[in-house]
Amino acid sequence: MLAELRGLNEECGVFGIWGHEDAAQISYYALHALQHRGQEGAGIVVTNGEGFQVIKDEGLVNEVFAGNRLNDLKGHGGIAQVRYSSENGRGIENVQPLLFRSTTGSISLAHNGNIVNAVELREHLERQGSIFQTNSDTEVLAHLIKRSSGSLTQRDRVKKALSMLKGAFAFVMLTEDSLMIAQDPNGLRPLSLGKLGDAWVVASETCAFDIIGAEHVRSVEPGELIIINNKGIHSERFAPAADSAMCSMEYVYFARPDSDIDGINIHMARKRCGKRLAREVKIDADVVTGVPDSSISAAIGFSEESGIPYELGLIKNRYVGRTFIEPSQELREKGVKMKLSPVRQVVNGKRVVMVDDSIVRGTTSKRIVTLLKEAGATEVHVVIASPPLVSPCFYGVDISTDSELIATNRSIDEIRELIGADSLTFLSPEAMLESIGRPDTTKNCGQCLACFTGEYPTDIYSDTALPHEKERVR
Repeated sequence: MLAELRGLNEECGVFGIWGHEDAAQISYYALHALQHRGQEGAGIVVTNGEGFQVIKDEGLVNEVFAGNRLNDLKGHGGIAQVRYSSENGRGIENVQPLLFRSTTGSISLAHNGNIVNAVELREHLERQGSIFQTNSDTEVLAHLIKRSSGSLTQRDRVKKALSMLKGAFAFVMLTEDSLMIAQDPNGLRPLSLGKLGDAWVVASETCAFDIIGAEHVRSVEPGELIIINNKGIHSERFAPAADSAMCSMEYVYFARPDSDIDGINIHMARKRCGKRLAREVKIDADVVTGVPDSSISAAIGFSEESGIPYELGLIKNRYVGRTFIEPSQELREKGVKMKLSPVRQVVNGKRVVMVDDSIVRGTTSKRIVTLLKEAGATEVHVVIASPPLVSPCFYGVDISTDSELIATNRSIDEIRELIGADSLTFLSPEAMLESIGRPDTTKNCGQCLACFTGEYPTDIYSDTALPHEKERVR
């Protein structure tokens, strides 16, 4: 569904490279491939071994690096990020990568995820004299590294600092002599390692490797710290690997269909979810359509399995996006018409199966059902290629309260009535896991199901839990 309208957003996408003289240009192309992960800010930091150069700003990648700005970035190593920000994280000061200059060694960091004990650590650091320049939890790691014992090596300071973090984090870190990569012990956020000639690259999604011509080597392992420098690549652990818990919403919505996560192709996983839905529910209908773009794969799978023809019943306007501000409530209700248009000739007089990836608040689903019926659809049957979202996410997905979620404390039939559908079907957690095809190595088959079940793979600290959720804090 449309992230801009439904309020479901992922924190960001990160990229890193070491050992290539065109590090900035390659990072720029990689950020374009990751643009879907964040549209509010972008930045690149590079080093030539004798200092850092940085360009970052609010806006899309092609806006931030318009003209010849990339020509100012010279270096063989770099890190980059595209960013989505929450309400309290906006502003140029929070755009990453963050750069911290010091006479004892400068460092730049970029991050995907959310550190659930960030407030606790921040308060502790401030009591010790640290002064923070941003609202980003990424800055916590920089202060932890700098305040570690001076007798430790840089590698050990980084390991010690990382071991203090709880939650979801995929870090890329750049010093003048190395690129460092770290994945949280549960592997909650995707992070992949690749090779581009003699250079090493790392990215939130493998689609970034395709655009730059890199070879995907492997996923970064939970609890792993990788250090890449002119001597080569070195891997070790900063923490033991916990139960693997990759975010399920990466497979359902966030990742691009051409990306692979842990060897599983996103398009094929979504297609299998659609096929499973078609086996679980029998609907007499004339046409299947998907809500662009993340639901198209599941819609194709539903069509193939059910035998109901797939059609483009909804068309996305790709030129609205960021320019659509939040005006009056009356105009906001018209927002879906700016983003989506029904194809009247496809749906008029037809019984329509509308396939979507998820339902968050339900307001957009209601508007789309209304659009289809106004275009002449006689019935609209909504099928969702994931389970109902019933719990907030504390790991970097912008679902912060129970009250935002239509499925919390409502039955399926109550949700169906609210969105105006003729029928409503969700995929069960078990069917979703089986369809995606994650290895059955843990009780959750290697995926985080917290937003579907309320069972969190890590401790949830008091600074992240909301008042009515304190009983869930472990």
